[in-house]
Amino acid sequence: MNYSCMWALKLLTGFAFFFCIKTINAQNLKGILTDEEQVPLENVGIFNQTSGQHSHTNLSGVFSLPVTQVNDSIYFSNLGFKTFVLVVEEKHLTNGIKISLQESSINLDQVVVVSKVDAMSRIVNVDVQKDPVKSSQEILRKVPGLLIGQHAGGGKAEQIFLRGFDIDHGTDIAISVDGMPVNMVSHAHGQGYADLHFVIPETIDNINFGKGPYYADKGDFNTAGYVDLQLKKSIDKSMISYETGQFNTNRFVGLFNVFETAKSDAYIASEVYLTDGPFQSSQNFNRINLLGRYHYKDIGKEELTITASHFQSNWDASGQIPQRAVNQNIIGRFGAIDDTEGGETSRTNLMLNHTSFLGQDQFLKTRAFISTYDFELFSNFTFFLDDPKNGDQIRQYENRTVFGAETVFEQIDINVGIDDRFKYSSGVGFRNDNSDDVSLAHTVNRKTVLEQYALGDIDETNIFTFINAEYKTGNFTFNPSVRLDYFKFDYEDKLSANYDIKSESKSIISPKLNTLFAVNRNWQLFLKTGIGFHSNDARVVTANDGQDILPKAYGIDFGTIIKPVDKMVLNATLWSLFLDQEFVYVGDAGIVEPSGKTRRLGLELGVRYQVWDWLYLTTDVNYTYGRSTEELDGQDYIPLAPDFTAVGGLAFTDIGNFSGGLNCRYLGDRAANEDYSITAEGYFVTDFNLNYKYENWTVGVIVENIFDTQWNETQFATESRLFNETASVEEIHFTPGTPFYIRGKISVQF
Repeated sequence: MNYSCMWALKLLTGFAFFFCIKTINAQNLKGILTDEEQVPLENVGIFNQTSGQHSHTNLSGVFSLPVTQVNDSIYFSNLGFKTFVLVVEEKHLTNGIKISLQESSINLDQVVVVSKVDAMSRIVNVDVQKDPVKSSQEILRKVPGLLIGQHAGGGKAEQIFLRGFDIDHGTDIAISVDGMPVNMVSHAHGQGYADLHFVIPETIDNINFGKGPYYADKGDFNTAGYVDLQLKKSIDKSMISYETGQFNTNRFVGLFNVFETAKSDAYIASEVYLTDGPFQSSQNFNRINLLGRYHYKDIGKEELTITASHFQSNWDASGQIPQRAVNQNIIGRFGAIDDTEGGETSRTNLMLNHTSFLGQDQFLKTRAFISTYDFELFSNFTFFLDDPKNGDQIRQYENRTVFGAETVFEQIDINVGIDDRFKYSSGVGFRNDNSDDVSLAHTVNRKTVLEQYALGDIDETNIFTFINAEYKTGNFTFNPSVRLDYFKFDYEDKLSANYDIKSESKSIISPKLNTLFAVNRNWQLFLKTGIGFHSNDARVVTANDGQDILPKAYGIDFGTIIKPVDKMVLNATLWSLFLDQEFVYVGDAGIVEPSGKTRRLGLELGVRYQVWDWLYLTTDVNYTYGRSTEELDGQDYIPLAPDFTAVGGLAFTDIGNFSGGLNCRYLGDRAANEDYSITAEGYFVTDFNLNYKYENWTVGVIVENIFDTQWNETQFATESRLFNETASVEEIHFTPGTPFYIRGKISVQF
């Protein structure tokens, strides 16, 4: 054997010996993490700076970190707590550890960006804590790149814009509260209608979200993304708040601790909101919210949350007005052609969330809910186009009961190798919507029904199951999953002379695969792929003999999240989404109409920077190129789909007793129709708030549109005819955005 071969053999032998020694010495570091009151902490990020291994605590605060050796440096990070660094000793590997993290003001130092498919959601929770939600309109805007618009007197669900979609009221985004779905299938006003006004902003704990169709536990409407609001399980102190301002606005909020014991507690919350709005015809808007929540936790055994809530609202509206009526001085920007628009709605919910600890690494999560819901809306989009004498006002009405349940089994931390870990979850559930007297009618002055266009009963059931796996090996995390949904649609046409009920059913399989690579504890790369879907309205499904029941969405995301320094997080994503079927809002009929295939390609950029402990900056910029794939060039624009949006803000805290924030949002010009012959104008709006805290009292001021920008909050290309016109005109019809709007606020905690 020559010298070079002998040297190579010795080198290989040395590597093998070193690997064996490392394998023998490397062990699992196990332990439990709690707060200073010994309450277990879930989802604490754990990172081995030496080996690159990472983990998270489970619901019991327990963790296991593989391939750990003496003298390794372990980082423990969690929002609201000081990052703790442990240098491993032999006794830690032998006996395990118990660490109590110290509370601290929330900042980006506490964020770990590795090993989570929804890592951005956790980072944005810093935004929520630094600049809490102050109104129901702000709830969804906390999701980076998501904008909303109100266009019916404040009581109607907002119009949503995300990832190059005009989602209308929810056709392509799945929205839930503590797992209870908010989207209404086959709704009187449009498919996927999602009204979040039953949520009291002060009860929000955090906002979990994901973009794209990559999440097996999310089903219908999860194409552009999903949002799940997490409400506070308990409150630290009771609170009373009163807010008053322009346009005869008054808002009262109360949060009250009912009782608190070692294992359980309960609180109630209430909200009353009244305003006339900036319009010449008063909105006469009022909203009442009540919520009660009971929380029980027996550490290591089970956790139970029961929530009951009731919401009701009614309002008048000035609707979308034609641009020509303003240009000709027929009405002002805040005037109305038909000021008898408006409506009323209510929703009562009962939710149960239960987690059973089957063992250290096994959990059974069950949720169940039931909601009763009423909706009545009067609109007039075309004025005197179809009925020159009485006008074109329509009434949309429904009475609905929704109930459902879901059970998910989780098995985590399965050891499949020296440094490999595997976990999985599998779930099964159902949802049923029973909607009676779903109506579209021609009315006058909200009183007289001239003609019933449609009237029927809808019964829709969705049964689903999914399995979600996660395999960690080295710095890679692979997340394959698959979901199976079955839908059954029943529609009884009550306008038919004979008993007329039609039924259709359909199943769909939605596979997904997400791949993450943790370069280190401050840098993650990801590739997400998956298929999602949105369901069609039961009336459309049955009328078209079951065609296009569950149009698919095909998505891919490639991106990165990085912390170049401890107090800065950058994110960038290049994405694409192809839809089998787009939804387009049809103003003259007040419905959402299925359209053709579309494709979108987009780029998202975001920055979060903790300049100092008291100053926090955010910005998110989004560009989307979206087109119909079945139309000729120049005729292939997607109406109202945004192509460029940007949001930014700064939040400041603990400047003496002062805190506050400045937030701005930009929506660029976009096509209002398929050939871009009509433009929906963009806007740039800035809001501001300032608070002063003294002991338990807080006094604040909230200013919307601080620079009094003239902007259109929502816009549609609609063909309409005014009373004195002989021919119809198609042009922009808009709802003006709120002008300079100042409110004062005072609150006390006790």
